[in-house]
Amino acid sequence: MTISGYRELAASLRTAIEQGEYLPGATLPKQAELAERYGVNVKTVRQAVGLLEAEGLVTPIRRRGTVVRERPPMRRLGADRYSKKKWKFGDIVAFAADREASGRAWTPSDQTQTVRLVEADAEVAAALGLEPGSPVYERARLVRDGGLPTHSLTSYYLPAHVEGTPLVDPTPGPAGRGGGFAVLTLQGYEPDHMTETISARMPTPDEIEQLNLPGGEPVMVLTRQTYTADDQIVEFARGVHAASRFSWTYEFKLPD
Repeated sequence: MTISGYRELAASLRTAIEQGEYLPGATLPKQAELAERYGVNVKTVRQAVGLLEAEGLVTPIRRRGTVVRERPPMRRLGADRYSKKKWKFGDIVAFAADREASGRAWTPSDQTQTVRLVEADAEVAAALGLEPGSPVYERARLVRDGGLPTHSLTSYYLPAHVEGTPLVDPTPGPAGRGGGFAVLTLQGYEPDHMTETISARMPTPDEIEQLNLPGGEPVMVLTRQTYTADDQIVEFARGVHAASRFSWTYEFKLPD
């Protein structure tokens, strides 16, 4: 097969990956072999592979070569992940529910966390109806699946709502049976409705390191505001998700 340029070569390799010629976890042939097979020079191969890497299809691994990325997305459920029938009765909720829906085992050690009293930044302050710099509790978690980081999630709470509760306990894992929503309910702030906003961007250097991201992979950023039935905000959360490690699943009734 004769190829005229690196974009055409990238298209050919992309098709081979999509059709299963190179399975997830497989190593592509060496660049010299690809150059000979497609009748191009090694520079063209290098450019084509670089394009596939930027698309998130392959990643270079030291001493192995160019590896086709595993793409078994974790299902991130929509409204179902917050089902009251789960957290009100001490069952799994949120990311643990996602793990169950994805057919994966979950253990408390899959989540690390840091809890501290901090000054609210502008976004947190606006979400919680505070002045910037006001004290809030920050609960920062890093979640892993099979040892690989999938996302970070940082929640913010008013001290008056959570002081002395499991939500400010730094022990790794959910805040007791039923998680944070169960804790808020026991405090008299039962979650009733929320707003989630999702956007995409390229990661910061810290996020690349924290999430162990390959070159060129974007992140999905989710912000969540949770309210009681009388519209009192009880939580603001920011999540940063490795884009290739999630599929986002929503089921809902069409509005009139």
